[in-house]
Amino acid sequence: MSKHSEASAPHPRREPRIPGPLSLARLEEFFTDCVDFSKREIFLHGDKSRRAVVCYIDGQARTERLNDYVLRPLAQDPMLVSVPEGELFELLQRGALYAQAARRETEPDPVVFALINGSCALFLEGRDDCLVFPVATEEKRSIGEPENEPALKGARDSFVESLRTNTSLVRRRLRAPELKIKEHIVGRQSLTPVDVLWLDGIADPNTVALLEERLDGIDIDGVEAAGNLEEYLVDAARSPFPLMPYTQRPDRFCQGLLEGRVGLFADGIPLGWLLPGTIDQFFKTGQDRAYHWLAASAISAVRWLCALITLLAPGLYIALVTFHPEAIPPKLALSIVAAKQEVPFSTIFEVLIMLLAFEVIQEAGLRLPGPIGATVSILGGLVVGNAAVDAHIVSPAVLIAVAIAGVAGYTMPSQDFGNALRLWRFLLAILASLGGLFGLTMGCGALIYHMAELDSFGVPYLAPFTTGTKVPRGHPSLFRLPLPAMKWRDGAVNTKNRRNQR
Repeated sequence: MSKHSEASAPHPRREPRIPGPLSLARLEEFFTDCVDFSKREIFLHGDKSRRAVVCYIDGQARTERLNDYVLRPLAQDPMLVSVPEGELFELLQRGALYAQAARRETEPDPVVFALINGSCALFLEGRDDCLVFPVATEEKRSIGEPENEPALKGARDSFVESLRTNTSLVRRRLRAPELKIKEHIVGRQSLTPVDVLWLDGIADPNTVALLEERLDGIDIDGVEAAGNLEEYLVDAARSPFPLMPYTQRPDRFCQGLLEGRVGLFADGIPLGWLLPGTIDQFFKTGQDRAYHWLAASAISAVRWLCALITLLAPGLYIALVTFHPEAIPPKLALSIVAAKQEVPFSTIFEVLIMLLAFEVIQEAGLRLPGPIGATVSILGGLVVGNAAVDAHIVSPAVLIAVAIAGVAGYTMPSQDFGNALRLWRFLLAILASLGGLFGLTMGCGALIYHMAELDSFGVPYLAPFTTGTKVPRGHPSLFRLPLPAMKWRDGAVNTKNRRNQR
């Protein structure tokens, strides 16, 4: 086969997966070499003339439910023997077994998927159909505190890997019947359920429709990581800036739905996305509405200031020391010159080597186990910093500038947004080494231009600072007003209900 034909070949999966009629033999053939596939043959109330076979996947079905709700009634209920054979199937479907639901299936594919999801299939002799009963196990990680978004003042529950547990956490907080939840299946092999959540009458219906259209257009093997959804749903996959804010906290997720945003859950991923995403969403935390509005405003301003510091500090140091020393106060300039006299490398090399060392230490601290990672981070920072200064590889001023920029980056509530700032920090440092303050200014202009080009589901990325939405906002992006003064929702663009309070 040529390369062109391989590239244009369809995604390899046949439909249906199991062609032909449904039968117990075909089901056993499909699950050949599957050690967890099990079947149980039962005589109805001991009558050898009436035989039933129950199939299930060991580990997916809960043993207690299977025994108590299906197998026990089949083996012990005397009414099953007295019922005519033609009415037995309908009796089992209508309520002879203690299952919350019963579904008749005539095709192999739905039965296979039901078994994988934790149901059991009941076959009766002489019939070309079966009954499917849900007996799935509910083993999952218990609800705990959010690790990435610590709750200092507020609820301490977080999303888990179970999709229905996450939707129930939202239902407990938003009891309005206007909360809609629609499910899509993504992944040809993983068949991952992905739920879209929105408040009818508040969320933008165009955003809901666009999100569902893009979900249906995803044609991949599986959804095993958050990036499998993010990079297929957003328009600007080449941009390092995240366009889909996410959270582990149900209270913050529900607040986003109340603002008019559209939520997204994926089974197996313990977080929820909120769309559309604008730049101010990545500077907010779940505590902003818990603190007094003056304290919350001050903390928000500090975050924005730290974003500028982590982005500009290395480049600004390079530009001033290399091209514009006259802009530095005389005493500070003399101190920097005295420290650099024994350093054989250029300023740009000093800054870049320390930035790279900072990234290496950070990655080592993240990848190692908790106690070891903290020790490596502390010892690595002290040893590398002090040894580099004592060996006259870098000057103390460079170490201070890089340390300030690195610590300021940790104030970002969103790690994805902080990673984007780290990438642009390197680029701005290189531009500053080439053109001084002019190069740094041109780099900042390119950054603003790049962010102005981005949009998330039709909403400009810089909407908090522009008139792109053309609708009143609930509050300024840099500060938080008193809650009684926040009369308008921020999220939706086209909605008939923008007022959230009197």
